[in-house]
Amino acid sequence: MKPFIKVTGAAIPLPMDDVNTDQIIPSSYLKDLKADLGEGFLDYMRRRPDGTHITEFVLEKEQFKGAPILLVGANFGCGSSREHAVWALQGFGIRCVIGHRLAEFFTDNCLKNGVLPIDLDADTMGKLMAAALDHDGHAPFTVDLQACTITGPGGLHWNFEIAKHQRTALLEGLDDIAFTLQYLARIERWENSHQH
Repeated sequence: MKPFIKVTGAAIPLPMDDVNTDQIIPSSYLKDLKADLGEGFLDYMRRRPDGTHITEFVLEKEQFKGAPILLVGANFGCGSSREHAVWALQGFGIRCVIGHRLAEFFTDNCLKNGVLPIDLDADTMGKLMAAALDHDGHAPFTVDLQACTITGPGGLHWNFEIAKHQRTALLEGLDDIAFTLQYLARIERWENSHQH
């Protein structure tokens, strides 16, 4: 898993509540093992039924291509536990998702795949979203996991919290298996001492 330390770039504003995993990556993309999940990310919002692009949709704007930060409305990632939803936003280039009350399964899947999920209170999220909308991708934001800060143009600054073990796993690029293997010697000692 790729470590997450700091990212800087455009912050994509998507102020929509209750975006579910089937919207994030439609099931049609799950049937083809070679499908580009990044292309499928929010496909039904980005394209018309005939496949033409909706150029005014935020992800289709040039300044947000490959942007590393996604700002979302409440309950983003609700619905199924589809891990493909995280793979799709990774395929688009996103490394960090910031919202208010991110869906639990989605948050867990982010952490397991090296994407930093940040859950902010409604007031802070509103201010961050307003700043991103105001700058429209033309000024960078930075998310620093070591400092647990989000900074933006003109001295904008917010702090965030994350559990210590989640922070460590992301900083060191450890998935659940790699995190557990750090304690392999201790696990083996315990197993050997408890064999009958």
